[in-house]
Amino acid sequence: MTRAFVVVMDSVGIGGAPDADRFFNGAIPDTGANTLAHIAQACAEGRAEDGRSGPLHLPNLDGLGLGAATRLASGAETPGLKATPAGLWGCAREHSPGKDTPSGHWELAGLPVPWDWRYFPDTTPSFPADLTRAAAEAAGADGILGDCHASGTAIIAELGAGHMRTGWPICYTSADSVFQIAAHEESFGLDRLLDMCRALAPRLHEMKVGRVIARPFVGTPEDGFTRTTNRKDFAILPPAPVLTNWVQDAGRRVHAVGKIGDIFSMQGIDTLRKGSDAELMGHLSDLVDEAEDGSLAFANFVEFDSLYGHRRDISGYARALERFDHEIGVILQKLRPGDLMLLTADHGNDPSWIGTDHTREQVPVLIAGQGARQIGAVNFADVAASIAHHLNIPAQGPGKSFL
Repeated sequence: MTRAFVVVMDSVGIGGAPDADRFFNGAIPDTGANTLAHIAQACAEGRAEDGRSGPLHLPNLDGLGLGAATRLASGAETPGLKATPAGLWGCAREHSPGKDTPSGHWELAGLPVPWDWRYFPDTTPSFPADLTRAAAEAAGADGILGDCHASGTAIIAELGAGHMRTGWPICYTSADSVFQIAAHEESFGLDRLLDMCRALAPRLHEMKVGRVIARPFVGTPEDGFTRTTNRKDFAILPPAPVLTNWVQDAGRRVHAVGKIGDIFSMQGIDTLRKGSDAELMGHLSDLVDEAEDGSLAFANFVEFDSLYGHRRDISGYARALERFDHEIGVILQKLRPGDLMLLTADHGNDPSWIGTDHTREQVPVLIAGQGARQIGAVNFADVAASIAHHLNIPAQGPGKSFL
């Protein structure tokens, strides 16, 4: 048997989405956004020198076809990324009506989202009054703080002291279809926060809000507050079987790394390994060593998006890409004959763009272990169909294999 490893580089878009004009950051359409190309151009022009220097250096990803895929998707210049691809390479387009994490991952797993997500308005208050009351009741508090669009780090800096004084949870949202709840792990309690999210999730999911996210933090008003790694997403359940279910139904094992367990509500998943991106790379390396024949490992590396894309930090994003490239290069050398490793993304988050939201872009599809050729422009759902083909299991949904 063969094995498959699907690695999502969260938000590493490559521009060129044909419907980008229908998606916005504020009042500005995403037309022209290009996460990878704009980072490469900034590096080449000396505009990304914080903690790194010079042109963007991604020999392993570019060797698989990253630069070529970016040029295919958008025609954009990719300084420093000019390798002749040694892997299968192409670009993929999303059809779901969203540029968020669940939409991208579900469609990569073979299930285009069949509805429009609910988003909260960028007003204060942002939430309906009945939802605010329900949130306070679920917390056992007299009210909530926040009730607005906000950056997670900024809002805990602003409201953390008041939260500790009152015991009211900090509830906020973003341009994504999310309801986020920040609370102090010690003064409020981690279990209490998770119970609150668990109680509210069915109500939010019925509204077609994609995720309720627990955002625990620690610290003091004097020394400042820091979010912990105990984040948990309570995601809406996929309404039909996805790739992970297909693999399990065929009697195979599925190993999730990072946010994958939350994104798919643990559907079709046998084991889950979590942590920082650095820790996740260790988990992925272990799975390449240990995963069973015929198994699927599905990984998400979120910090490109969460730490650098939303914060519009070009240098930080470039550093993360170069670190990832080095580490994934070591892992690629350990693949067994017959293994397939597919690297892709779920949306864009151009750190050079206006606003703080994701950007509607195509994504790279880079495949190691299966020879070298161009697969061209494909659809997100084709990723799942191709993994099923490689594992020799039945596929469902609209995707077609490009293998």
